[in-house]
Amino acid sequence: MEFTWFTLAILATFCWGLSDVFFKKGTDPNDRYGHLRILIMIGLMMGIHAVIELIKINWQYDIKNVITYFPVSFLYILSMAIDFYGYRYLLISVGSPVASTSGAIAGILSFKVLGKTMSNLQLFAVTLITLGLILLAILERKESEREKLKNSEQIDKKNKMGAVALLFPIAYSLLDGVGTFLDDVYLSKHFTPEEALISFELTFFIVTIISLFYIIVIKKQGYKLVNEKYNIYGGLFETAGQFFYVYALNSNSVVAAPLMSVDSIVAVIFGRIYLKEKLTREQYFTIIVISIGVFILGFYE
Repeated sequence: MEFTWFTLAILATFCWGLSDVFFKKGTDPNDRYGHLRILIMIGLMMGIHAVIELIKINWQYDIKNVITYFPVSFLYILSMAIDFYGYRYLLISVGSPVASTSGAIAGILSFKVLGKTMSNLQLFAVTLITLGLILLAILERKESEREKLKNSEQIDKKNKMGAVALLFPIAYSLLDGVGTFLDDVYLSKHFTPEEALISFELTFFIVTIISLFYIIVIKKQGYKLVNEKYNIYGGLFETAGQFFYVYALNSNSVVAAPLMSVDSIVAVIFGRIYLKEKLTREQYFTIIVISIGVFILGFYE
């Protein structure tokens, strides 16, 4: 069975949205190393999947690809580490929409720099998604401020932290957007999807080893898999999302990258259900607008 780029992008979107929710669920605001625990689990899952991919291609892989692909891997992993660190301070429904504007950045870079094309209708859909994500971030920010005002004892502390914490998803958006653009360049000229996927996953596994050494040996912190239930779920969905993502990006990057940014919608919806948060009528409207953009991209492919 052969999937279209749209189906692959939707699968990646769904998986990444769920991974965000599980990672947020498993994040302890008092754990200074929570972001490293998430990276460890992602790297572990990706390392296992890298071996599976190597077996599929009969180990026909040049290990030097890890070094060649490192600039892309570095931007992705650094952006994720920064975003996960922000989980300690931001609601998933606030940070995820802001972070997800990275897809629009990547799509614009591919469109302008690489000279890739899109139809007027696709441009309209991408614009709709982008504006929807920005509006959703604004609405989420306002809603977060309203909630904070209900608890006068925490106004000063949380308002200050909230303002600073928004820098985490913003930094993620910029780094991930550039990383996705570079990934498009590599896939267009230098790498097959399999080579890119394996290179990234092996690099992430190395990050896992380093992070484990740092937490256990240097910082003398405990690490038990039994305590990482939600990170395990998140790691599985994150790895699955990366698998679908690299093939979608290879097929139609200029449109697929912005489309996959709507993983924030999945995160917001499941965050409301699973993490017991609430949606306003304005937020529902914004989600519908973004969904229309997704429908247009899929229907006219």
